[in-house]
Amino acid sequence: MRDAEGRVLRPRLRLSGVEEGRDALTVTCEDADAGLRHVARFAIDPGTHVLTLSAEIDSDAPIIVDWLAAPVLPAPQLSDEMIDVSGRWIGEFQLQRTPWSAGIRMREARTGRSGHEHFPGLIVPGRGATNTAGEAFAFHYGWSGGHRMVAEELPDGRRQVQFGHAGATELVPVTHAATAPLLVTFSRNGLNGCATAFQRHIRDRIVRWPDAERPRPVHYNCWEAIYFDHDVATLKEIATRAAALGAERFVLDDGWFGKRDDDTSSLGDWWIDARKFPDGLTPLIEHVRNLNMSFGIWFEPEMINTDSDTFRAHPDWAMGPQDQIEGRQQRVLDLANPEVRDYLFDHIGAVLDDHVIDYIKWDHNRLLPYPDAAQTRGIYDLLDRLRAAFPDVEIESCASGGGRIDAGILARTQRVWLSDSNDALERLRIQHDAALFLPAAITGSHVGPRHCHTSGRVLPMSMRAWVAAQRHMGFEMDPRELTEAEAQVLTRVTAWWKANRDWTMQADIHRLDHADPSVIGECQIAKGGERFVAFAGRAATASQILPRPLRFTGLDPEASYRVELTNREDLGPLSRGDIAIKRGAIELPGAHLMSHGLQLPAAFPDTIWVIEGTRL
Repeated sequence: MRDAEGRVLRPRLRLSGVEEGRDALTVTCEDADAGLRHVARFAIDPGTHVLTLSAEIDSDAPIIVDWLAAPVLPAPQLSDEMIDVSGRWIGEFQLQRTPWSAGIRMREARTGRSGHEHFPGLIVPGRGATNTAGEAFAFHYGWSGGHRMVAEELPDGRRQVQFGHAGATELVPVTHAATAPLLVTFSRNGLNGCATAFQRHIRDRIVRWPDAERPRPVHYNCWEAIYFDHDVATLKEIATRAAALGAERFVLDDGWFGKRDDDTSSLGDWWIDARKFPDGLTPLIEHVRNLNMSFGIWFEPEMINTDSDTFRAHPDWAMGPQDQIEGRQQRVLDLANPEVRDYLFDHIGAVLDDHVIDYIKWDHNRLLPYPDAAQTRGIYDLLDRLRAAFPDVEIESCASGGGRIDAGILARTQRVWLSDSNDALERLRIQHDAALFLPAAITGSHVGPRHCHTSGRVLPMSMRAWVAAQRHMGFEMDPRELTEAEAQVLTRVTAWWKANRDWTMQADIHRLDHADPSVIGECQIAKGGERFVAFAGRAATASQILPRPLRFTGLDPEASYRVELTNREDLGPLSRGDIAIKRGAIELPGAHLMSHGLQLPAAFPDTIWVIEGTRL
């Protein structure tokens, strides 16, 4: 901390009070001479077993806070490495392992959002821990404006972990500062124990659902079908075909507002483009609703183009200097300015007031010119106001895909767009690693075009559809491109997803340890454990001829299970061996499935097996 003139403060904080509750603890320390008070808060959720930690500081005089950590925790001695999460656009949630060593490992996100590059999470596995066995500690900092993580080994061998906002993001003197909540959990069942605790806590404690009883609807987004080329007749035709495939929500993406024909203009002009929609959005919405689909719409409220009526009227609303280098042909609106927030609330609210809309895809496509915690508080305030005024509207957090995913934004949204990549092979890995922190119910996953727009890869419909069915399922392609065979596969998989979503969207996702690194496997287990579904995706060519057994986890070793191959129609010429699961359902003990595993048919790369099990 520094005083308002920039002089470094050296407080002498001393314990002044402790408040104990059944599941909570508050510790207060003070420096009466300096007029400072520090409060550390601890709480544990007895249902999810997740700790929530936070800290705040109050000062009699304004101070500059350069760094405030949530309560600092010790890290285990019997650990050889830490796992944190990096990534990039269309390559999110990349796990990286770093050995513990003397000194500090520090990661800091200074882009003004959580970031593709620095998801605010950390896992510290015990020595020898795997997905399914061993001890592990895990952290998730719930703040959308950038964070700092410090993992330090002191000269005497002790280790500690700190999380807080990115340093020096409080740009003006304050009398009060606070961290975001730091979520922490511990597992004796490998990384999966931490993952399932976070999944449950995010889904059941952090996210506030407009209607928790409503089934998650099958999603259709028109972006990769039409981009900016909006034509009402074409959109109606696409909606009709999407509904026939099983879609239950239609989302109109970028291009409906201002004079938006490409990504160089009109951000900030949140009114309907009469050139494209001469009768407004109502005819399209009525058509969609007559198909028994709800309607959603895209906004990017935090951004503005210089080529927009709004910028021409209010150039001072943009963050940063007038001669700044733009990102993605756009600038960032100053959400710390209440006048800007009022403008956005009024214009977004007008669109929602005038139309039957139950969903917003909320995008965020460029970095801030400088990190500012006030910007994050501003977007939280705007989202809170909109949620209060339109409590039935669901909001998706999208930031060029997975650039803003954290518990802070999820306290105000109900879905995340995990990646702009609709390549099923890329998605298989991304959502597998994201499951260490995120539940299925909030994780959007779409069936993309036959010829993927971000990778150029062509994958079979079965692979594309089943990968999307692992999470909150949707489509994002031009359904008019589908062959009859592709449409049949997609319709069948979508029907399976609908028939099972009541339990899969509440299931625990367990990552499976597989002897073959070319296989990415997971097991989704229902509450109560009465049923499960496992997905085994072959992401590359195996090094051996025969497939290695798929070992399960989280089952009852004393129970027997009826197990069957859900997608037997995908058996191909490579699978000529007499494998029991090919002939129909089999019964096996849980102990056998977890220790020996299940022999699956041979398969080509870029294919996936789906195995369902029921406890007998």
